[in-house]
Amino acid sequence: MADPSLERERPETTGSSVTAPQQCADEIFLEGPRSRFDELITLFRVLFDFLRGFRVLHFVGPCVTIFGSARVTEDGRSYDMARKMGAAIAKLGFTVMTGGGAGIMEAANRGAKDVNGRSVGCNIELEFEQQPNAFLDRCVTLHYFFVRKALLVKYSYAFVVMQGGAGTIDELAEALTLIQTHKIKNFPVIVMGTDYWRDLLQMFKKMAEEGMINRSDLDLIFATDSVEDAITHIREKAITPFGLKLVVRRNLSWLGERGLPVRVGSVCGQVTND
Repeated sequence: MADPSLERERPETTGSSVTAPQQCADEIFLEGPRSRFDELITLFRVLFDFLRGFRVLHFVGPCVTIFGSARVTEDGRSYDMARKMGAAIAKLGFTVMTGGGAGIMEAANRGAKDVNGRSVGCNIELEFEQQPNAFLDRCVTLHYFFVRKALLVKYSYAFVVMQGGAGTIDELAEALTLIQTHKIKNFPVIVMGTDYWRDLLQMFKKMAEEGMINRSDLDLIFATDSVEDAITHIREKAITPFGLKLVVRRNLSWLGERGLPVRVGSVCGQVTND
C-alpha cells in the first residue's frame, strides 16, 4: 500500500546535486529533502567547507571577531569606530576576524592593517556575490552560513558587535545562546553603539523581567561607546582568564595550512594559549 503522506512536487533532475546555477548552496540545502545521493553530495560539500576553513584559519592565531553591516559607508561614524576597534584589537596581539566583506567588516580589517596587525575574513557565497575586502591577509569563502558561523566562533576569544542589521543580530544571538548553554565559556561579547542598540538591550531586560532568560544573562553583554573600555574588557575577560600571552611560534603544516607572517615592527608575534 502506498504511503499516504504528503509530498511536494519537484522538478525533474538528472541525479546531480547541482540545480539552477543561480541557487546558492544554503538555498539548495534548505529547500527540503532530496534524493539520498544528492544529500550525500551535500554532506561532502559541507565537509569540504569545514576543511577549507580549517586549512586557512588554523594558524592565524586567536582572533577577536568584529560583526557589523556591509552597508556602512566609509564616511560614517560607525566605520571610523570599527576601524579604531580593529587597530586596538590588533595592538593587543589578536588577529582581527570579520565576515570579510564591505562596510564595518572592511573598516575593522583596515584598522588591523593600519597598525601592521593580522587580518582575516570568513566570507560567504551569496547570490549578489559579496566580494572580500582589500585588507585581508587570509580569506576563505564558504558556501554555508552555518559553517561560517561555527568557524567565527571556533577561532575567536571575543565578539565585538557594531552597527548592523538582521545578520548581525543573528550572530549576536548565536554567541549569547552558546554562552548561555555553556557551549563556550569566558567569552566576552561587546556591543558598540549604545544609542543604536538601545531598544535591543531594553528587550533583553524585558526578557529577564518576564523570566525568559536569567537576570545573570544580562551580564553576558558589555555595552559601550568607548574603544578604550572595550579593549580593557577584552583584556580582563579574554586574555587573563585564558592565560593568553604574546609569543612567536613555528607552524607545522599537515594539511596545507598556512600561517600568517610575523612583520617587523608589529606586535610580538601572536597571542596564543599553547
